[in-house]
Amino acid sequence: MPIIAHGFPPPQMGVAIHMTRWLMPSIIAVSLSGVFAAILNAHHRFRSAALTGIALNVVTIGIVLLFGDRGHLGIFALVLGTSLGLMVQMVVQIPALLSMGKYRFTLNLHHPGLRRIAQVLGPIVVGSAAGQTALFFDRFFASTLSPGYIAGMNYATKLVNFPQQIFAAAIATVIFPLLASQFANADRRGVGQNVSTGLRLVTFIAIPSACALIALARPIVQTLFERGTFGPTATDLCAGLLPYAAVGLIALSANVILTRVCFACKETGWAVATSIVAVALNVVLSLAWLPTLGARGLLLANSLSQLFQAVLLMMIAVRLVQGVNWGSLALSVVKISVASLSMIGALHWIAALGVQPTAQFASRFWFLIGQLAIGGLVFLAVARLLEVEELPLVGRLMLQKFERNVPSAPDNREAPIA
Repeated sequence: MPIIAHGFPPPQMGVAIHMTRWLMPSIIAVSLSGVFAAILNAHHRFRSAALTGIALNVVTIGIVLLFGDRGHLGIFALVLGTSLGLMVQMVVQIPALLSMGKYRFTLNLHHPGLRRIAQVLGPIVVGSAAGQTALFFDRFFASTLSPGYIAGMNYATKLVNFPQQIFAAAIATVIFPLLASQFANADRRGVGQNVSTGLRLVTFIAIPSACALIALARPIVQTLFERGTFGPTATDLCAGLLPYAAVGLIALSANVILTRVCFACKETGWAVATSIVAVALNVVLSLAWLPTLGARGLLLANSLSQLFQAVLLMMIAVRLVQGVNWGSLALSVVKISVASLSMIGALHWIAALGVQPTAQFASRFWFLIGQLAIGGLVFLAVARLLEVEELPLVGRLMLQKFERNVPSAPDNREAPIA
């Protein structure tokens, strides 16, 4: 099964060098794009920064389709598309940046802000290195397993990261400049209230998402990936790994919010320390479970280390902010969990009926959509019966997206999610 082999065949050294050269100019574009996005987010202008991902994917896919198999570039079309896409994601932010009219280019190496950035940068670099170290150990341990498990873990992780990137990261991006502004104005209670809102929103999304990934692991993998050389055996492998990765979605989503809280409150040292501790715990658990659980043990170690990091970050947040109603948050988690378990029960009832789609993609796709729709309706109905507070909040946020005469982001300085 080439689709789940350990990886692509090792490329010729010359080809790898050429690919690296083609990608090198994009480093500048990626760096500037991050700075532009930070400036726009700080002024509550999220639309242009959000377009970066779309621009990258559209340009990359377009170049591959135009110059890939049908052209003369071959694999280099992907490299060229990626490089151009990374540049375009910087360019799409420039009009919004210029429209603010607040910034002009100056070179002042003695600016006090540079000194402050240098002080904060060190711990963040260490934290990023810790994340890369965890990834290295995951790949190292997985390489000792049978062929296919590295790719299977990659597929499972991508599926889990999908709701985390779409919802948790979006919520964290929106509240981060607000938290920083409130902390700068010594409004610790305001910070706490928005932290509470952010955590409640991500749990409202993450808990049912994790339950759906666990209950529908095989239909999801089969619908999205099973075609060509990705056969039923590959589906069984990936579907068997997905629940162990999905267990960590809730803690992973909460960590996105809690880490932003620490950064907004200028507490980078302890935030980075928690990531280092989580990596160490991940390595220990991986060594303990690898002989008996294999790749499942590696994914479970990741999930539990994320949970442990979430607990540590919550302890830091208690010290940093005020106004977080932890009791209300815990009650909300219980109610959402009950609604999610009801959804799992409905999905198991559908599975017990024995109805199976045909092997065609359309049949599998619509059958999966039907299962998700029924499960979602059950979740919403039970959440309404239990009076889950996040349900009307999410509803109001969705309706506001379609309302007219709503103040634009630069004029609306209130909490975007509260």
